[in-house]
Amino acid sequence: MTTSTASRIREASHSVPRPGSSRQHEVTRLLPRPMLAIILVFLGALVLIPVFYIFLASVNSDIGVANGEFWPSSFTLQNYSRIWTSVGLATGLANSVLVAGATAIVSAALSVSTAFVLVRYSFRGRLTILRGLLALQSVPGTLMVLPVFVLFSSASTYLGIQVIGTQWGLFVTYLTFAMPFSTWVMVTYLRGLPRELEEAARIDGASNVGVLFRIILPLSWPGIVVSGIFAFLLGWNDVLFASVMTRPESQTAAVALQIFGASQEGGAIPFYGQMMAAALVCAAPVVILYLIFQRYLVGGLTAGGVK
Repeated sequence: MTTSTASRIREASHSVPRPGSSRQHEVTRLLPRPMLAIILVFLGALVLIPVFYIFLASVNSDIGVANGEFWPSSFTLQNYSRIWTSVGLATGLANSVLVAGATAIVSAALSVSTAFVLVRYSFRGRLTILRGLLALQSVPGTLMVLPVFVLFSSASTYLGIQVIGTQWGLFVTYLTFAMPFSTWVMVTYLRGLPRELEEAARIDGASNVGVLFRIILPLSWPGIVVSGIFAFLLGWNDVLFASVMTRPESQTAAVALQIFGASQEGGAIPFYGQMMAAALVCAAPVVILYLIFQRYLVGGLTAGGVK
């Protein structure tokens, strides 16, 4: 690739408005500013007040939470130290990070190359594949539990490969459901990228792989981040497949929380404080992930919406 093509790519990347910038698009206000502020405050209160109560309950005693205390009479951090033994949260978090993280990385990487082929090339069956990816999004996950379980159980019977109860089996399951959505996100995003940059690179002798790695990837980070985060959330929040296809040593954090909550039913004084603390600890990685990649999320989600 010559210097002229590289300079064109840099100029194009700088000319594309960054997510959240004033040049991205002009916002037409549908509501007056005071009413908009009231609505935002109301929506923020709906989210923040329950989270604030969960935090207060996590630093309160179990008896205080059972008595309905909103503000703790005495603050304690013992719940955050006890959850690692009572809930078994360490193993669950490690499995969730491993499985969900691998799903996010592999799904984002495969969706870029798949979307590049579907957007930039015309071949027989292209529209069928796109429609098939869209149709897969309408299938409820609950309908797929039994077929997936029977399929993976048959693998150990006929092929001698143990899938049920392993981390990589859960990874394959999540990847299957994450790929259609991730591919559609990248298809929408790549349709908005100018073809002139790719044509200039091909004139300078770049191959298809060179165009993908030197032009498409640097300009597609917002879409890649969005597809990766949604794939991560799919594996992080799932309870249905994880409860069926895991063992105690491979169960995720969501399953550990479910088992701990079910074991407290019918008790004299359930461990409310530990349950609240475990919920906050499990939610923290997702919040941190959103804060880190927030500037990419806006551009990735709105890609293709404004031409």
